[in-house]
Amino acid sequence: MNTPRRFPTLPSSQSGRMGWVLLWLLGVPVPVLVLLFMLRGCT
Repeated sequence: MNTPRRFPTLPSSQSGRMGWVLLWLLGVPVPVLVLLFMLRGCT
């Protein structure tokens, strides 16, 4: 009997962090990222 494999998921804090890093890698300037971070409430 084969059971489906479960892939490990990132905790929500790490997945959010990956989103910011992805935006930075895509070329969004750091001051814009800081501004967005502050507007979101630093969560």
